[in-house]
Amino acid sequence: MAERQAVLVIGAGDATGGAIAKRFAREGYEACVVRRNADKLAPLVEEIHAAGGKAHAFGVDARKEDEMIALIDQIETDVAPIEVAVFNIGANVNFPITEMTSRVYFKVWEMASFAGFLMGREVAKKMLPRERGTMLFTGATASVRGGAGFSAFAGAKHALRALAQSLARELGPKGIHVAHPIIDGAIDTEWIAENFPERYALKDQGGILNPDHIADAYWMLHCQPKDAWTHELDLRPWMETF
Repeated sequence: MAERQAVLVIGAGDATGGAIAKRFAREGYEACVVRRNADKLAPLVEEIHAAGGKAHAFGVDARKEDEMIALIDQIETDVAPIEVAVFNIGANVNFPITEMTSRVYFKVWEMASFAGFLMGREVAKKMLPRERGTMLFTGATASVRGGAGFSAFAGAKHALRALAQSLARELGPKGIHVAHPIIDGAIDTEWIAENFPERYALKDQGGILNPDHIADAYWMLHCQPKDAWTHELDLRPWMETF
């Protein structure tokens, strides 16, 4: 790339978020990776640097409006213009409705929905004058189908999907591509390996999602020409029931 450009990844964990940051860094983008605890980002930043890329770690609570405003301003001022913004916070919890507390329900909404709104609003302020950019909001099975025990998660993910749809209709005509990839299936993580060993055993058969392959799809979405933009894309293992 001739000019410096940044990719922002909110929720840059050890699997999908990290893979997305590495994929874009490989293409020359400066990866601005965000978690509440910046220290946990050290291995990811080191890996990107070792591969010849550029990365910057930020410890931010994405639910806090003042912290998000300061984050976006800091990246735009000190790093590079944000060309791509990825919202990748999970917040998956499962409780029977009679055991779901209002505190947990609200926290899940804050993490998986409200924080997405804050990112979208603040990044839009920067992208609109440039009339270009990409925003990607990670969805899940719960984005389109509520399941037993997932009242909080499904509610939040439905709300995030509605946000992405609204932003796509508002910002698309102004040059900003907004997409909502739906991840429908188990992802190759230590958590899946420990808690669902039967499913993890199907890894070599393509039974769980490879984070690198998810990242490839995100890169593809960003590279699409304006005349053929995808808004919603579902990614699932071939053996997943849907």
